[in-house]
Amino acid sequence: MTKLTALCVYCGSSGKVRNSHLEAARTLGRLAAEGGVDIVFGGGRVGLMGAVAEGAQHAGGRVVAIIPEHLEVLEVGLRSANEYLVVDSMHARKQLMAERADAFCALPGGLGTLDETFEIITWRQLKLHDKPILLVNIDGFWDPLLHLIDHQIAEGYLRGPTDGLFQVVDRVEDVLQAAASAPSPAIPDKIEQM
Repeated sequence: MTKLTALCVYCGSSGKVRNSHLEAARTLGRLAAEGGVDIVFGGGRVGLMGAVAEGAQHAGGRVVAIIPEHLEVLEVGLRSANEYLVVDSMHARKQLMAERADAFCALPGGLGTLDETFEIITWRQLKLHDKPILLVNIDGFWDPLLHLIDHQIAEGYLRGPTDGLFQVVDRVEDVLQAAASAPSPAIPDKIEQM
């Protein structure tokens, strides 16, 4: 079983999204706070990023915002976070988020969310870590990606199946239990060496 003290959440910063996605992000933040789990996220106070942080903070939880200098103004950084860390690059942001988390989940998002999610899955595939990774398939959001992965396997670009690299859950209510139920990491964490 994974000891879950900090959950890294990858998600979008756009506010022009379904209300069900915003509500799910708030719910995830609240559930993490109620479970004593810190939220580690990309540092913005808008879109799903802002919603997950808001849900956690309103429930008395801790949030760790990690934002690169060049996005601090663009993403409207959440300076009220318990920890507000400004880093010098996108890579530094992703690495620090990975170092600070016991598990990862991806809510709906855009290209940045895909970038973060693919990188952490790839790092797991390369055995740089074996922390739990969850795709939260709210409203079937990740279905096209899952079909693409099946296509990559069928075409011989991935050694399938991808079982063990990540888990898919349909609701944010299942995230904490799924992450905590994953086997304890057995691979010495090499993320700091990236």
